[in-house]
Amino acid sequence: MMNLLRFKPKADYTNLESLKPDQEITGEEAYQLYMDYTLPELEKAGGKIIFYGKSNSFLIGPESENWDAILLVGHQSVAKFIEFSQNKDYLKTAGHRSAALEDSRLLPITEDKKYT
Repeated sequence: MMNLLRFKPKADYTNLESLKPDQEITGEEAYQLYMDYTLPELEKAGGKIIFYGKSNSFLIGPESENWDAILLVGHQSVAKFIEFSQNKDYLKTAGHRSAALEDSRLLPITEDKKYT
């Protein structure tokens, strides 16, 4: 799965009081909390982080579209991803993700070895 991520300047924990940190944090910091809680569940489900990196402006693409980070996550299948995303232990802290993100895209991709 390819994730395009745009963080909120300030994490928004509206309706997520049980997850809200004691101090105000940035969206990027809230996303780090999300990842800290998510990684063990992801690994249990057979998934893994392939790549995480900061993003810059497009060389080719809409000037109005900007992303802060890109995350590639390997899952065994889309079905396994759906199963993971509905896991009760994952869902307990998934609210950090919505508190963190202003916008995102999630694109399932399949490797094609034609060019590698």
